[in-house]
Amino acid sequence: MARVVRGTPRTPLEIVDGLAKLGSATVHEAQGRIGLMGRHLRPIFPAMIAGNALTCEVAPGDNWMIHVAVEQAQPGDILVVTPTSPCDDGYLGDLLAESLMAHGVRGLVIDAGVRDVATLTEMGFPVWSKRLARRAPSRKPLRTCKHPSTWPGQFVRPGDVIVADIDSVCLVRREDAESVLAKLSSVKRTKRASARVWQRASSVSTSTTCARSSQPRAWFTRTTRDDQYAGSRSLRGHARWNF
Repeated sequence: MARVVRGTPRTPLEIVDGLAKLGSATVHEAQGRIGLMGRHLRPIFPAMIAGNALTCEVAPGDNWMIHVAVEQAQPGDILVVTPTSPCDDGYLGDLLAESLMAHGVRGLVIDAGVRDVATLTEMGFPVWSKRLARRAPSRKPLRTCKHPSTWPGQFVRPGDVIVADIDSVCLVRREDAESVLAKLSSVKRTKRASARVWQRASSVSTSTTCARSSQPRAWFTRTTRDDQYAGSRSLRGHARWNF
């Protein structure tokens, strides 16, 4: 049965934008190594975004509910599309992408295929998909929009934060987004402080090495001794190198 939920909560965009700057791998580690969505997802071109999840469930080979989702979209959303059964058809092309961009949607995460990849790349519309496809969708029974959806290992709700880049796609629950961002900000400050310490240590080490190299140094000495073997037998003139 078709269902469209209105008025779902969203994560404030200032928190979403803060997570976008940190990347999916860092966010994944900061929240206890959870939240990765489908290791099979790949971007059609390198991009780094974050946004509120606009969930959409579709029938195999049918993109009708994506058209419904366009009308529910708000600026800062990322469309998250899940087929009810595995399907590799190309659910989205350049026309739907133009509609989504006009509504302020930042990108698409889909557990299926997309088409018109060259045009999508020229448009600058980021997509993370299961595969590239040529087969166009058809019209079948309606499903759901802005309703919780199930991904491999994840349960995505409208308004959860999606962080996507060339590494992966990561989910942050909207209740945890603010605390995760605060933790990441602290980690980032610690990393910057550590980087400054290493830079100072490197500069001191380099200057010390240069000072030492300017002084004359006997790199090695050669000494000669008599080595005696087997009691009476000896070998004279044996060289030993001392470094």
